[in-house]
Amino acid sequence: MLIRPTAVEARAGYRIRLRYSDGTSEEVDLSDLAGRGVFTAWNDRGFFETVHLSAGGAIAWGEDIDSSVIDYERAESVQCHRNLATSGNQDDKPEIANIRPPL
Repeated sequence: MLIRPTAVEARAGYRIRLRYSDGTSEEVDLSDLAGRGVFTAWNDRGFFETVHLSAGGAIAWGEDIDSSVIDYERAESVQCHRNLATSGNQDDKPEIANIRPPL
């Protein structure tokens, strides 16, 4: 059975609380995205608090921000960290620090 978010609510400091179909919940810190690109919309706290689950089950704000955008931005961040952490030797494995998993 696929576990999906069933509820989402805004919390302090660019955090959201997610509840899942298996009864578990977690708090996710999105502060690493705040103020960047489309996420500048979160500077309006009232907008950040409009977080909801879309008809398709995505975590969303308005029409332009949903969990796919968050996953993309975080994937870009991971790639950037990998590029910075890799030395000139292509056989080296990059060390990645402070990378949060996608939502």
